[in-house]
Amino acid sequence: MSLSFTVPNLACSSCVKAVTQAIQTIDRTAQVNADPKTKQVNVTTAATEAVIKQAIIDAGYTVA
Repeated sequence: MSLSFTVPNLACSSCVKAVTQAIQTIDRTAQVNADPKTKQVNVTTAATEAVIKQAIIDAGYTVA
């Protein structure tokens, strides 16, 4: 499933790495494309939207 999130405090490459690692901890096969310029995180995953959203939040980021 393809999911898209707006993450307002995604600011740099370190943020991208942290969010990607948090998501891939939940689903190792997830493909994550995060762009700090647009604040968008696009994920292709077998996990549910709620689980991926919670992983982003647990990593210290907000999801709008």
